Amino acid sequence: MSAVIRAEHLSKQYRLGVIDRRMLYQELQSWWARVRGHEDPNTPIFARHARVENGTCWALQDVSFEVGQGEVVGIIGGNGAGKSTLLKILSEITPPSSGRALMQGRVASLLEVGTGFHPELTGRDNVYLNGAIMGMTKRDVRARFDEIAAFSGVEDYLDTPVKRYSSGMRVRLGFAVAAHLEPEILIIDEVLAVGDAAFQQKCLGKLGEVARAGRTVLFVSHNLSSVENLCQRGIVLKGGQLAFDGTQTEAIAHYLDSIGATGVSLHDRKDRSGSGELRVSAIEMRDMDGRSTRTLFAGQDVDIHVHFANPQLRQLRGLTVQILVKTQLETPVFTHSNRLNVLDFDDLPSAGSFVCRIPRLPLPVSTYRLSFIIAAQSGAAERAIDAMDNAFEFDVAGGDFFGNGKLPKITNGVCLVPAQWRMEASQPAAAPATV
Repeated sequence: MSAVIRAEHLSKQYRLGVIDRRMLYQELQSWWARVRGHEDPNTPIFARHARVENGTCWALQDVSFEVGQGEVVGIIGGNGAGKSTLLKILSEITPPSSGRALMQGRVASLLEVGTGFHPELTGRDNVYLNGAIMGMTKRDVRARFDEIAAFSGVEDYLDTPVKRYSSGMRVRLGFAVAAHLEPEILIIDEVLAVGDAAFQQKCLGKLGEVARAGRTVLFVSHNLSSVENLCQRGIVLKGGQLAFDGTQTEAIAHYLDSIGATGVSLHDRKDRSGSGELRVSAIEMRDMDGRSTRTLFAGQDVDIHVHFANPQLRQLRGLTVQILVKTQLETPVFTHSNRLNVLDFDDLPSAGSFVCRIPRLPLPVSTYRLSFIIAAQSGAAERAIDAMDNAFEFDVAGGDFFGNGKLPKITNGVCLVPAQWRMEASQPAAAPATV
């Protein structure tokens, strides 16, 4: 596979500093005196001491990779990792401080709201302008114009100056132009988050079509579910450096592992109840590779570890360990306990974990809170041993629960339910018997 994008030791450095307003005012006075002929014309308009330097910042450092023709590559990382800077360099919006980027073919970029649009021109004029920038003829753009207009949903405003468009309208038109003018390389930053949910889904579907058509796509997104479904490869940036380059699944796992938790200690929490004969020391979630994480995917298997301390080696009869998962609005989602599995915990060690495996995590994208209750049998009743509300918080970032790349929002329901659909033809009613 031939490389159409080649980044060679890319670095980008920015100077940090603030303007000294007093010195700047003096420089302006000096400039005005020069204009009026009362000062040496060789005096610089703005002397260098008008800026107070506070150091430098490396947005990118020695980043190298290649992208082959037809590859769809997701670029992920935290805020400030250097993702947008990298795409700006590849799009030739800003030059690198060192290194070089080589691109082969027509490039369409959608990096910020309204990128490439002239605010005084109409939407229609900007469509033709963007096509010309990409090296297309007016005839080529005209052949695709109706499709662009229909996809954008702003047909009624195409003869209105773009400066009067809302941010959502600019994103709609910008994405429609970038996706339909058939560039060899399509570069998309996290701008789709501006549009509404229906348009985001429409854009993701179009990106899937672009990928299947064999064009090269660089896709930056915090929506890990979209990266998982659209991309074949993932690049992780951290602190301006290339942290990982591999398959999209491996890249997502590496990224989640880098931000994962090692368990939340509950030692200092005072808002707990119970006799304290046994204490929960930490809550932890692990994936099937044993990695500790607080960011999960719908449809993945997850182990919930309830770590406990039992220094007195107490043996508690009829022990019940129960967890309750709620939304941020305190809506209960599901509860589970060892009693539902008719499982007894005998011979408790001095320290250990109660582990609850949740197969195919059935939660849509949101943030959730986990509470726990541990109780023991005391005659005909139960007595509380340890209990705490909101002991652990975790995020569901996306996932492919249904296997089609689509995941309903939490507003459509707090739980995902697997189901099978079919259609049955109704049997015609029997004719009434005649005498």
